[in-house]
Amino acid sequence: MILSNTKIDAVGIKERVARLQSRSIKATSKQQALNMALSMIDLTTLEGRDSPNKVRQLCYKATHLHENFPNLPNVAAICVYAPLVKTARHALKGSNVKVASVATAFPSGMSDIDSKLNEVKRAAEDGADEIDMVISRGRFLSGDYNYVADEIQKIKEVCGSAHLKVILETGELVTLDNVRIASELAIQSGADFIKTSTGKVQPAATPEVTLVMMQAIRDHYIKSGKLVGLKPAGGISKSKQAIQYLIMLRETLGQSWLNPKLFRFGASSLANDILMQIVKQNTGIYQSADYFSLD
Repeated sequence: MILSNTKIDAVGIKERVARLQSRSIKATSKQQALNMALSMIDLTTLEGRDSPNKVRQLCYKATHLHENFPNLPNVAAICVYAPLVKTARHALKGSNVKVASVATAFPSGMSDIDSKLNEVKRAAEDGADEIDMVISRGRFLSGDYNYVADEIQKIKEVCGSAHLKVILETGELVTLDNVRIASELAIQSGADFIKTSTGKVQPAATPEVTLVMMQAIRDHYIKSGKLVGLKPAGGISKSKQAIQYLIMLRETLGQSWLNPKLFRFGASSLANDILMQIVKQNTGIYQSADYFSLD
C-alpha cells in the first residue's frame, strides 16, 4: 500500500467550501436537485430502542414518501443494525430500495476481528445489499495503518456481493491530514464507498472533511480509473445543506458521481425537510414538519 504525502491546506479548504456554499441555483434546477437528493438518502434508524415494527414503519415511509406526489423517487436505502436486516429485506420486497447494515461493532469498532467478520457475514447472508463498517480509530491514530488496511480487506472478502462502505469517523481523526490518509487507506483496501461518520460522534459530516474525501476519491480515479462512492452522514438535516453538498460534488468530482450509486446522504430527518421544500415548490405552500412522520 502506497499512501501519498499530500498535505492539506486547511485554510484553502475552508475558503473553497465558503465559495461553493455561496453558489445559488435557479428554481427549475432546485426542483431537480431536491429530487436527486431525495433519491440519495440512506434513511437511517440506529438506536438501542429499534424494533422490527419501527423498521417496518421506516421501510413503508421509504416507499411511500408523499401520497400527493406519487412520482417522487424512493430513497436509496434503509440503514439498520444487523439483527434487523431480515425484517427490512422482507418489508422492502418488490421495491428498489436497498438494505444497508452497520456492522463491525458499530459505532465504536471496539471488538476483535473474528466477531466483526461474523457480524458482517451474518448481515450479508440475511440479505444486506450494503455493509457500513467502522475502522479501528485507535489503531489508525497510533499509526498502525497496516492493521486497519488488513481489517478492511478481510471484511471486504466476507461481504460477498454486498457493497462495502468504510466509515472513517472523521470527528475522531483530529486533523484533515488524517482524514486524507484514512480516505486513501480505505480506498486502496477495497472500499466501494468511504463514509464520514457514524452520526454518534460530533462533529459528524462537515463540508471541510467531505471536500477532503472528495479530493482523495478524485485523485484515486485519475490514477486508477476506479470510481469510489462517498457518503457524508450525521448532521445533514436541511435541504439547503444537501444542495450545497451536491454543488460541491459536481464541482469536485463531476457529473458521474451525481447518482445514488456513487453518492449518499446518511440521514434520519433530511427526507422530511426535502419533502417540505418539494411541496412548497409545487404548491407555493410551506407545510409544517408536523405533517410528516418522524420515522
